[in-house]
Amino acid sequence: MGGKMKKTIIGLLAMAAVVPAAAVPPPILGQASWPIEASRLSDTVKVIASDYFEGRAPGSQGEKKTVAWLIKQYQSLGLEPAGDKGGWTQAVPLVHTRLGKADRLEITTQQGKRPLQSDKDIYLASLRPVNRIALNKVPLVFVGYGVSAPERGWDDFKGVDLKGKIAVFLINDPDFSAVSGDDAFEKFGGRSMTYYGRWTYKFEEAARRGAVGALIIHDSQGAGYGWDTVIAPAGEGYDIIRGDKDKPVALQGWLSQAAAQDIFAKSGFDLDSLKKQARQKSFQPVSLKGSVFSASLPVSYQNITSYNVLGQIKGAKRPDETIMFGAHWDAYGIGAPDSQGRTIRSGAIDDGVGVAAVLELARVFKAEHQPDRTLVFASWTAEERGILGSSYYAEHPLFPLDKTVANFTVDVLQTAGRSKDVLLIGAGQNSLENDLAAAAKEENRVVKAELLPERGLFFRADHLPFARKGVPVLLMMGMAGAYDLREGGMAAGEKWLSGYMKCYHQTCDRWTENDDFEGAAEDVKLIYLMGHHLAFSDQKPEWLPNSEFKTKTVTKE
Repeated sequence: MGGKMKKTIIGLLAMAAVVPAAAVPPPILGQASWPIEASRLSDTVKVIASDYFEGRAPGSQGEKKTVAWLIKQYQSLGLEPAGDKGGWTQAVPLVHTRLGKADRLEITTQQGKRPLQSDKDIYLASLRPVNRIALNKVPLVFVGYGVSAPERGWDDFKGVDLKGKIAVFLINDPDFSAVSGDDAFEKFGGRSMTYYGRWTYKFEEAARRGAVGALIIHDSQGAGYGWDTVIAPAGEGYDIIRGDKDKPVALQGWLSQAAAQDIFAKSGFDLDSLKKQARQKSFQPVSLKGSVFSASLPVSYQNITSYNVLGQIKGAKRPDETIMFGAHWDAYGIGAPDSQGRTIRSGAIDDGVGVAAVLELARVFKAEHQPDRTLVFASWTAEERGILGSSYYAEHPLFPLDKTVANFTVDVLQTAGRSKDVLLIGAGQNSLENDLAAAAKEENRVVKAELLPERGLFFRADHLPFARKGVPVLLMMGMAGAYDLREGGMAAGEKWLSGYMKCYHQTCDRWTENDDFEGAAEDVKLIYLMGHHLAFSDQKPEWLPNSEFKTKTVTKE
């Protein structure tokens, strides 16, 4: 890290006590030329990723400690509360489930019973508040990529009846592996994933069509992560409490590639051949005749109340117009021991660094003159469990969404040092992309398109619920590809990214003394520059003509 590290401000916190407000000094004026401090980002990540917070799982003792700590930080920075009834939080009602050890878990094919080993062959979860899931000899139907996209002239379902059945999907979009000559070729943005490629869409579509279960065939390239990431939730599930009409499938999960190949072969089908068929418009759903799925698993569940934490700086001229800066505070809590016996999945980079960024943005904006527009600083719950906290806010906004000028979201920043570039996620959406290019140029950096568009990062963070409501958004995320670092270039950037992905959602996503937050500080400064421009102007970002979010209507309260 460039320069001598400042004495830790909050990093020397004793793990048995919450950081007192007095531990953070008041904002210092006159820092507008270089306001974002890498040492502060590091100090904050060191604290929030410590074992004291127990991995920050929603509904846990770790959440209580995290929310209390965040409120103290907001108070110490001089923010005003922006939550429910004049408080600092917004209550988010969730159901928390956990599957127990299966009494029965198998697929019976034409060749006999094929047991399924949890976390090796299959990963399962349930979002239903019941005591047991029992499925007996349920038929399986392969629905290709499971896409129903009338605007693209694409329908994988062809009217198939999924009621009472298990829908089996491929991950990603029909054109992810398409080649010239396939009907799907460049039909869904090429390697860039659309929302149709996300696992959330596939599970939702299965539920809408009456399926009792949904299984996605895992593929590391198509998913953007390995099997270890799939099984990281350890059978836990979280969901917003819903009515019967929005009830999820009884079981949802993933099949490993090897298990899927074996099951299809024993059912008389070649999976690779079916994958090729699924890239054509003529694809028809395939009933795995003679193959049925059976499972009996206990479920424990509880209704919990989790919390978004919100603070604000009220605008002087247009206080009813808001600009939001957000990151999620949750991580994956406590899980199975790793090879070193560590059980706490502390989420230092995902997304402790995002929380640190929001706090640092709040500090520097508070140090300035009062903005014309109201600035809202949000720490969301349950992003890792399906973008639930921000989704709940989007349905129950505390500031009118039609007056929300923009949402900036920070979710994972690289910690390998300063870079020459910044990666744009979801190109072609709105005019904030132009603002990013201008800010980057001012900092002698360039904007490049994300290098791993197949990961669908635009659909995997807390800005998405706002985009779906028509609010212009911009996501800053450091896992969209290798950054071109000023020391070591692309090779150094790739080394950091590949190393980080091995720790993605794992116990090794921890703060270390070797982390270099200078590059993260540069990225946060870009958000500051864009936000500052909007905070002191009457300009409003606009959706670009070809964006799928241009026609969305924001909620008017």
